[in-house]
Amino acid sequence: MMVTTAIIILALVTLQRLSELIIAKRNTTQLQTKGAVEHGASHYPVMVLLHASWLLGLWWFGWYATIIWPLMLAYIALQGFRIWILATLGSRWTTRILTLPNETLVARGPYRFMRHPNYALVLLEVPLLPLALGLNAFAIIYCILNIAMLAWRIRIENAALLPSR
Repeated sequence: MMVTTAIIILALVTLQRLSELIIAKRNTTQLQTKGAVEHGASHYPVMVLLHASWLLGLWWFGWYATIIWPLMLAYIALQGFRIWILATLGSRWTTRILTLPNETLVARGPYRFMRHPNYALVLLEVPLLPLALGLNAFAIIYCILNIAMLAWRIRIENAALLPSR
């Protein structure tokens, strides 16, 4: 099999997402050890399925794609925003909704400007990468599914953070 630019990009995105899962698992364990409480655990498997199927679909349909470079560069630029979010939250970043009793909300970094910067990032990333691979219908389908997931998740998270406001 020929290694295409799309394969290299998808491999890097896959490695990034897997490394984030490792970081999230470590942070989740540490937070729970400190007494963190999880909220909305029932939505989590659905979110994992959505993101896993998105990535698998990109591999299935996009491994041979011709890259649309302006869109790919926009996707790559968003990774700087991702790093800023992760660096700001540090050990509090996780893929689950966890709250620590008596902890205040993070109000620095991108959280100075918006309440849910990570969700804004994901809202852009989910359609942008498939669009950069020329997968327009895929981008639309997953954009709609992601909006539904984020609406569900943000409702849960806002309710969980209400006492922290």
